Amino acid sequence: MAIAANNNGKAASVWLTVLVCGLGYFVDIYDLILFSIVRPTSLRDIGLVTPDQIMGASEYILNAQMIGMLIGGIIFGILADKRGRLSVLLGSILMYSLMNIVNAFVSTVDMYAMCRFFSGIGLAGELGVAITLVAEVMPKETRGIGTTLVASLGILGAVAAFAVHEMFDWRVAFVIGGVLGLALLALRVGVRESTMFHALNEKAADRGNFLMLLKPERLPRYISSILIGLPVWFVIGILVTFSPEFTKELGGSLDVNAGQSVMWAYVGLSAGDLVSGLLSQYLKSRRRAVLIFLLLCAGMSAWYLFSSARSATETYLQTALLGFAAGYWAVFVTTAAEKFGTNLRATVATTVPNFVRGALAPSLMAFTELRHSASPVISEHPLVSAAVIVGGVTMVLAFIGWVTLKETYGKDLNYIET
Repeated sequence: MAIAANNNGKAASVWLTVLVCGLGYFVDIYDLILFSIVRPTSLRDIGLVTPDQIMGASEYILNAQMIGMLIGGIIFGILADKRGRLSVLLGSILMYSLMNIVNAFVSTVDMYAMCRFFSGIGLAGELGVAITLVAEVMPKETRGIGTTLVASLGILGAVAAFAVHEMFDWRVAFVIGGVLGLALLALRVGVRESTMFHALNEKAADRGNFLMLLKPERLPRYISSILIGLPVWFVIGILVTFSPEFTKELGGSLDVNAGQSVMWAYVGLSAGDLVSGLLSQYLKSRRRAVLIFLLLCAGMSAWYLFSSARSATETYLQTALLGFAAGYWAVFVTTAAEKFGTNLRATVATTVPNFVRGALAPSLMAFTELRHSASPVISEHPLVSAAVIVGGVTMVLAFIGWVTLKETYGKDLNYIET
């Protein structure tokens, strides 16, 4: 009886960990997407008037957030390998929650950018550390289910952000996000640190050393982890973000709302994450699940870029299906975490998704340049031609990454990199 009670207690603790990690990612995505949704309204409220002013400020603020996420991904990943997964996870939630509240009181563009910079640092730490913690506390046969639930629950934060924006002023929306994060910290009681991390204290291991990833025996593993995720942010950052422009250029509706496109894309992403994660469990293969979704992503992108005269409803349907096809984020991050030893796992799982997000910046620059100079051989529409070229390169790189990807399903994670 005592053994059964102890096992039940451990199981409850494991699932509480999954819940806290999933809700933390929910607030993470809420914050990440909220700025994109409230951007025009909030910038007008702090005194910007012309479209050029709003566009310039938006680029400045988004760049500040992206720099923060790149820095935060490295900082929190290294700290999680050195200090522990749980404390760093809670620290990242606390940081972006407080910055959400502060963000509600900005009155200048510089203040706004500073808030997004520090929010970006905090946001960067949540997913990778959460996936690492869940992967290490769950049995190897079922850990894919846990990480899938984290990502699927988290991505619904984008839907919440859109709904809150519809009901409240943008400043209130930021405060709500901060309060949700702080309330989440109350659930920390009962969440336990990974026993694999505790075991590191008894071993002479070099923890969180980013330079170890650059050694020849690890660099190919690390690069392949990044490459397979590139199509996700091509879809979200270019195809979905500019859905009004794509629809208009292809002779379709002029009433497409970018915020609704983002919302429907994230509904699709949540469903895709759930399906891809469960598929990887059913197939007993992360590698095959990634391949299926890469092929689906390529096919959906082509359909989206070459379907003309569509209505706003048809565009929202396509963005939802694009989101579903790009919904292998959980499998992608889980695979990265499973490919490396305990002393480097959090560093990898935290930096890989943030480098993928960061890759959107050069993709956007190439997209902007190409739409002014792309050859009409691909399409008579410059926007479509540019997207085909950038998307084609992104997909080729992702398939190269997949070819070099090693299977990680069921892998024993209790080892260190030396």
